[in-house]
Amino acid sequence: MSDPRFSPYPEAFSRRTFLGAALTGAALLGADHALAAGSGLVAQPPAGFMPLSIPGKVVKVAKSNVMQPNGLWPTEGAAKLMLERVMAELTGKSDLGEAFAKFVHKDDKVAIKPNGIAGQKGATMATNRELILEVVRGVMAAGVPASQIMIFEQYPKFLEGTRIWDRHKGPDPALPAGIATAVHENEDATMPERSVMGIPTKFVRPFTEATAVINLGLIKDHSICGFTGCLKNITHGATINPHAFHQHNASPQIAELYAQDVVKSRVRLHIIDGFKLIYDEGPLDKNKKRRVLHEAVYATTDPVAMDTLGWGIIEQWRKDNGLPTLKDAGREPTYIRIASELGLGVFDKNRISLREVTL
Repeated sequence: MSDPRFSPYPEAFSRRTFLGAALTGAALLGADHALAAGSGLVAQPPAGFMPLSIPGKVVKVAKSNVMQPNGLWPTEGAAKLMLERVMAELTGKSDLGEAFAKFVHKDDKVAIKPNGIAGQKGATMATNRELILEVVRGVMAAGVPASQIMIFEQYPKFLEGTRIWDRHKGPDPALPAGIATAVHENEDATMPERSVMGIPTKFVRPFTEATAVINLGLIKDHSICGFTGCLKNITHGATINPHAFHQHNASPQIAELYAQDVVKSRVRLHIIDGFKLIYDEGPLDKNKKRRVLHEAVYATTDPVAMDTLGWGIIEQWRKDNGLPTLKDAGREPTYIRIASELGLGVFDKNRISLREVTL
């Protein structure tokens, strides 16, 4: 539930302000960005531990014929095989526990953020339980106790869409005992309020109480901001008033939210469930003709590089199906470029290293 104190269209945000920021990025945001991103709530890794970071590197592992008979969910064997390989290619460690140990330490409190909004009706399009379970196993194999792992989403229906939790039955029986599941409903926040581009907000407790966050996003068209992948799954899935950051294609708001120290110091790894994607009419799964098989898993530490590639994938599907570009449709995801200008990752495709493996 949203807080009535927060207006989605604050007086301080004129259209000129938004369009100017979108055109010139960080140069126009300057002091406001520095003040907003530079204070408080920095998560510190455990003493002596330095999480792996490889700007610009993205790994894709693809395999055909990996879906269950319903065509919606991958088989458990495929999710395991593809996650093991993508993590090995990213880290150089063939053992899944050793690979995850590059990102999480046994003393970390780990939050896992899937994306279930398009899975609310029939679990047709969400981060899949099969992949979530393997990520959990990898984190535990890295030495993190179950009691220090939480899977969280925004609303009950979203978490149910992933099939990892049911409001009547509780967590999936395959989840190891002790792992917490939570929904925040845009309310559960304890951090001090802060201003991001003139809008007061807070990040939610399941996010801020973690020292390490693993982002399990999707590849989807978005009716407001054009594309949703890594960046938006965090910025609009872990704050109390995401509706307040949608104006003018949510750009540069997504970039500015992600640039907060609360976020940058926590999110260590992005794993994209690319078994399916939505190339139009997203982010909800409104038209099954726009939901197509992709049969891939991606891994990276660079959300900008991954979102840049994901945007390109969506554009190609749109072109192949006679749809206008996102720019021509009036919702170009300019926030991705602005995120790069704020130092959050690599946007230049010539500087993105994509390692593709087909099994």
